[in-house]
Amino acid sequence: MTFGEQPAYLRVAGDLRQKIVDGQLPPHTRLPSQARIRQEYGVSDTVALEARKVLMAEGLVEGRSGSGTYVRERPVPRRISRSGYRPTGGATPFRQEQADGEGRGTWESSSEQSEASVAVAERLGIEPGERVMCTRYLYREGGEAMMLSTSWEPLALTGRTPVMLPEEGPVGGMGVVERMRAIDVVVDNVTEEVGARPGLAEELLVLGGVPGHVVLVVQRTFYASGRPVETADVVIPADRYRVAYHLPVK
Repeated sequence: MTFGEQPAYLRVAGDLRQKIVDGQLPPHTRLPSQARIRQEYGVSDTVALEARKVLMAEGLVEGRSGSGTYVRERPVPRRISRSGYRPTGGATPFRQEQADGEGRGTWESSSEQSEASVAVAERLGIEPGERVMCTRYLYREGGEAMMLSTSWEPLALTGRTPVMLPEEGPVGGMGVVERMRAIDVVVDNVTEEVGARPGLAEELLVLGGVPGHVVLVVQRTFYASGRPVETADVVIPADRYRVAYHLPVK
């Protein structure tokens, strides 16, 4: 194969993909059968099967037991605000958006003490096995699961303080900056790294999706004078949402 050429299955998948994008194969339309693809494109059964697999892996089509393969509804991506945006009152960007009047968002959370894994310990600058407060969040919009978040805070810092449980106490539910300020810890920096990966089975079960669907993962860490005081992984379905950053000009 010379440079620039594509395998036959990718050419077939590309043509079918274009038909889906152009609306020739609208949502809920049954994808041509393997036999029809073979006949229409003059390819083997193997090529036809691989082309269908590509479209399924891309999330453009879905299999329905006993019925066939159908074009999926293509969601219009919605916006999720991230760091750089500091709303008044100390609420997180998501909660501020809901308070602004048009939001239909809800969230639920649970916290438990655990031991820091090697990866979490490295991000928090502590030793593996040290105690941390792990809090898991599920955010919904209009009843639809839209985002997962798991955060970790070192109990050496927050243990036996009013902010040990992020969603309880006098500043429960406020942002990390405001909560840390309540125990005289001044947060002065935050970093976020955005990556993408296939969603884990347990994530897709909650967020909706099929194996192979891609999620965005925002790895966030808050610092106070160079010391990490909280780190979190935020998981967002890539086909339904875009991450929007509001960055102030200084």
